[in-house]
Amino acid sequence: MKPTPVKRILLVVAVLLALLLLMWGTAQAQGVQVTDDRGRRVELPRAPQRIVSLLPSLAETVCALDACARLVGVDRYTNWPDSVKQLPKVGGGLDPNIEAVVALRPDVVLMGTSSRAADRLVALGIPVVALEPKTHADVRRVMGKIGQLLAVADADRVWRAIDAGVSAAAQSLPPTARGQRVYFEVSPGPFGAGEASFIGETLTRLGARNILPARLGPFPKLNPEYVVRADPDLIMVGARSAQGLLARPGWDRLRALRQGRLCQFTAEQSDVLIRPGPRMAEAARLMAACLQGKAPGVAQ
Repeated sequence: MKPTPVKRILLVVAVLLALLLLMWGTAQAQGVQVTDDRGRRVELPRAPQRIVSLLPSLAETVCALDACARLVGVDRYTNWPDSVKQLPKVGGGLDPNIEAVVALRPDVVLMGTSSRAADRLVALGIPVVALEPKTHADVRRVMGKIGQLLAVADADRVWRAIDAGVSAAAQSLPPTARGQRVYFEVSPGPFGAGEASFIGETLTRLGARNILPARLGPFPKLNPEYVVRADPDLIMVGARSAQGLLARPGWDRLRALRQGRLCQFTAEQSDVLIRPGPRMAEAARLMAACLQGKAPGVAQ
């Protein structure tokens, strides 16, 4: 008796699923290797199943690649998605608690290149992959490397979704919202987001003009007088920075502050904005809403 067309389709689907599971299992069993941002080649006998992340954007990327269950510990600042809030915290990313990291028996530790823990962990036999994206291209590259490390197929899908989201945010803006001269403060210091940073690149795609040129670097520490001289049309800051702006020398003269052209982001929104990871499209929407809400001619 010949199988019906429906049975034949179900049989083909079952075979394809079995092949996919076999390929996934094979990838998990095979060794993986990746060259990190220090130029060091890291080889593991198989895709890591126990991961400690010491940088929020890297943990968020692991989760965006559907591997959140492999995280066994994170730094104190990692707080998204909600599932990671229950994970053990191992201290700060720069100087984590080494004993706490070791106790979690990780297959690999993900960290930023500026962390001072790498050599100590490697000396204890724990593989380290140091990655620190600063531009859009970096974000895409780092996502690819994490996908390679995790043996995840088509890791680039996450970047494609980000890129499409940023483009959609840009297309949503009316002409009146474009061309504004913007100062984006990353953290008190003050540290600003320059044209060369992932934040600056997003602002450029949104049609804004950054007062911090690329030659200053991605996130330069500024003399507050620099911003006074530049006199931006619009200022974007997090809640921690906003409280002391008028106390800075000369800032009471800034047109943006006198005219109420200031976007003050909550702590949760600031996390989205300053992390170079899978929520960058959401960050673009936050910046676009600020640009449109504070555009010339809009009642403040």
